[in-house]
Amino acid sequence: MQPANILLIHVDQHRYDCVGVNGHPAAHTPNLDRLAAEGVNFTHAFCPIAVCMPARTSLMTGLYATQHGCLVNDGVEGYCPARGDLPTFSRSLKAAGYRLAHVGKWGIGLGDEPAALGFDDYVPASAYRAWRAAQGLPPPPRANTWFGEVDPAITPAQSALGWGAAQVIARLEKAAVSDRPFFIRWDPEDPHLPSIAPEPFASLVKPGDVPPWPSFPDALTGKPFIQRQQLRSWGLDGWSWAQWAPVVARYLGVVALIDHQVGRILAALDALGLTEQTLVVYTSDHGDLCGGHGMIDKHYVMYDDVMRVPLILRWPGCLPAGRVEDAFVTAALDLATTFCAAAGVEAPATFQGHDLVALASGAARPQRDKVFGSYHGAQFGAYSQRMVRTHEWKYIWNATAEDELYHLAVDAGERHNCAADLACATILQTLRAELAVWMRDIDDPLYNEWTRRQWLQGQKV
Repeated sequence: MQPANILLIHVDQHRYDCVGVNGHPAAHTPNLDRLAAEGVNFTHAFCPIAVCMPARTSLMTGLYATQHGCLVNDGVEGYCPARGDLPTFSRSLKAAGYRLAHVGKWGIGLGDEPAALGFDDYVPASAYRAWRAAQGLPPPPRANTWFGEVDPAITPAQSALGWGAAQVIARLEKAAVSDRPFFIRWDPEDPHLPSIAPEPFASLVKPGDVPPWPSFPDALTGKPFIQRQQLRSWGLDGWSWAQWAPVVARYLGVVALIDHQVGRILAALDALGLTEQTLVVYTSDHGDLCGGHGMIDKHYVMYDDVMRVPLILRWPGCLPAGRVEDAFVTAALDLATTFCAAAGVEAPATFQGHDLVALASGAARPQRDKVFGSYHGAQFGAYSQRMVRTHEWKYIWNATAEDELYHLAVDAGERHNCAADLACATILQTLRAELAVWMRDIDDPLYNEWTRRQWLQGQKV
């Protein structure tokens, strides 16, 4: 197989269900829907950790957060960068002759500059702010702080997303006349809150057309105290769906603006004759509560709202068109391995992921019947969680709070914690044992003589 060109569109905080083909009735995503129709839509892709820097470090290193060592974002209690000696997919591609470019948010906790990781070309997200000022445009508004608003001073082409897409297209144009394969990565800072967009996207989705999430409302009864505290910390106590609907509508408007820029990039690939030779990947580092369970952002929970991510791959001639793949995927880890495979190089021995091209093309069988994840804290303080999820159940071990168990087959919104239900004791113990094995296998420091009694001897309160 000829090494592929690779284009990764890796957005920030895009919920799995906020893509048209994934079922949201108010999602305007014709270009992502087209990408899925021409490629493979992975419907059970999950992040290994729902925090930006650890998740992005997992994508570079092919490792879980407890293995690479970057557990929280910088500026947060307990932050430290990942080990500097870890192999990365980018260095493997660079050694194979690829030209690498990165546009947008960096947020990778390796303590290295992009050039040290193999990137020939790096355009930081901050360059947009300088570009915007040079055009005589005012800074983006932030009067509404976290809940979104209209940017009245710009057109869609002048938005950060429009500027970023233009940067990607310029690099595609250069790559089209080069004899070297390329890896181009675009990391917009959107749709991460606050959701700020110009018209017509800011008003594209009407609040009245946005149905409540399956996880809304949630009284948070029988769940860890920290979740109720998060409502109080954000000032969200008692919010009705009428208050949330405009926030979600603005979020979906930004998703639509992303989709519009994806369409520009796909058109450029077609015009440059690069489509057939290019593996295109669309995904996100993690999701966003955005009113799910009445909360915002992504901290102190491991609900599907934040753990499940969109993942679409298109590679004409190498991947089937229109395939829906429901095998479990740990997106960050599997993509690191997939990029090496698409480049025709052997993945580093440390990598924990699997080749998604081989899976989707039928050359390999599904490797997982469950996925795992972790969480370690944020700006509100340290807090340890571990998760195992099957198609039917999800178990969350909270080191310093009550456990959570959700029967997804009958409670897709994860509203009822049945960890204390005696009827669920057998499945609870089974999932606890499976989680313990995973923690042991990845050398998780919380798998120790003090915690093991909780799982293996049923000593969790």
